[in-house]
Amino acid sequence: MSADRHALRETRAAYPRLVPLTTRWGDNDVYGHVNNVVYYAFFDTAVNGLLVEAGALDIARSPVIGLVVETGCRYFASLAFPDRIAAGVRVAHLGRSSVRYEIAIFRADEAEAAAQGHFVHVYVDRDTRRPVPLPDRLRAVLQDMTGPAAQVP
Repeated sequence: MSADRHALRETRAAYPRLVPLTTRWGDNDVYGHVNNVVYYAFFDTAVNGLLVEAGALDIARSPVIGLVVETGCRYFASLAFPDRIAAGVRVAHLGRSSVRYEIAIFRADEAEAAAQGHFVHVYVDRDTRRPVPLPDRLRAVLQDMTGPAAQVP
């Protein structure tokens, strides 16, 4: 690993929310580590879990839903079942109808991220799929996810 790639790794302290997650047997690929596509499921699970827990999203009935329009991930260290992991979540940009989430995946109690990435949700009307302003409750919850002080929900 090059020195400047190492410098890009963030620590838990950079994320205002930490969500405990678990790896599963089926997450491992033939190379013996968690497959790259599984990290996106970790991202989605962490963000949507926080929104549901905070009462900002009802998956079945919310009139406004978030659609992913962009995503990316950098990998620094392999994970494998049965690693215990945590996802750090923060909001990097809060727009009128969109949000950029930044997520890092940490193994066990390690300080540096094994992977970190982002995705952008555009919030739309459930029926028309047209962008709409963020509902007040959602905006308030998202504003609480900005800032560097890590907190366990």
